[in-house]
Amino acid sequence: MIDYIKGVVAECSPTYIVIENNGIGYMLNVSLTTHSQVQNAKGEVKLFVYESIREDAHVLYGFSEKRERDVFELLISVSGVGPNTARMILSSYPVEELEAAIASGNSSMLKSVKGVGAKTAQRIIVDLKDKINVVEVSLINMEPAASESFEEAKAALVMLGFTQQATQKTLKKLFASEPNLTVEQAIKKALKMM
Repeated sequence: MIDYIKGVVAECSPTYIVIENNGIGYMLNVSLTTHSQVQNAKGEVKLFVYESIREDAHVLYGFSEKRERDVFELLISVSGVGPNTARMILSSYPVEELEAAIASGNSSMLKSVKGVGAKTAQRIIVDLKDKINVVEVSLINMEPAASESFEEAKAALVMLGFTQQATQKTLKKLFASEPNLTVEQAIKKALKMM
């Protein structure tokens, strides 16, 4: 599986981006969010990839952030939500707003997206409410390195068997008081608190 593609933007439209890497042009379908972040990029860009393999086509979807790809994968895991609907949802709302809407059960916000009806909006909320990663505003405004440390520490603790909610709550407290924690420090301190 392709994790990411790094290269020069050869073509950029609101729905897809072509990245040239070693003489090969990769066409990636993108959300408007990713398009706006890449359209004025100078030099090399890096897009995280989701590869959709069907009988009739191999389609690549590109995301400027890993978090956007994670939410995309969660959305397409919901029955009745395909890659294009998930891309439409991600084009309509920033990831943080979307996660907050799902966590709070705001189906009217989801229904406002073209192609998402009442039943689909409800199904997204029911299926993803416990899986979605809601990060408070204080964490959104973290330095990128601290945000990355938070995510890596959370993933490690969940892998160790702790619940996502308990892990997130503990790490939020730690990073609020010490925003420059490394992944290792965060894990050690969190283990003492849990």
